[in-house]
Amino acid sequence: MEISEQCVVGLTWTMKDTLGDVLDVLDEPVEFLIGGDDLFDVIEAALQGHEPGARVQLQIEPEQGFGDFNDQLLFLEPRSLFPEGTEEGMTFDGSALPKGVSGDIPKDTIYTVAEIYPEHLVLDGNHPLAGIAIRLDITVRSVREATEEEVGRGTAGTGFFKVAPMAPGNQTLH
Repeated sequence: MEISEQCVVGLTWTMKDTLGDVLDVLDEPVEFLIGGDDLFDVIEAALQGHEPGARVQLQIEPEQGFGDFNDQLLFLEPRSLFPEGTEEGMTFDGSALPKGVSGDIPKDTIYTVAEIYPEHLVLDGNHPLAGIAIRLDITVRSVREATEEEVGRGTAGTGFFKVAPMAPGNQTLH
């Protein structure tokens, strides 16, 4: 079966930056809905018409992927507002930030603790890969019809390209 709108593809890949440093390796196939919210448009377009076994290589510029770095999403907040044990790399959902943080902080963003100082910490609302061009070497492992449920949800359930709050030590590129 060829990849087309509203099918589910199983992919593996190696993701690198433009210097060739490996950012992520997906060894086991993960399923993504084509025509939904699972993949960037540029990836979906590159996969169209391919079948299992195909290898697709592409470069994704920041504006096609995780966006440009936005310094307006950096916030210096009092350290005392955050729980004891807060560490660099921890993430917080903007809608669940402690009371007392700046009222200017958008609530619909995930924030990473970028730096910690004795009295303050820096919250960064940019995706960890914002501003970085990415090279993807993708292998199509499977293609199948999407279920009505997957089409209705707009996802195969992966959420790989979304940043979700995670416990320290479990940080990934999601």
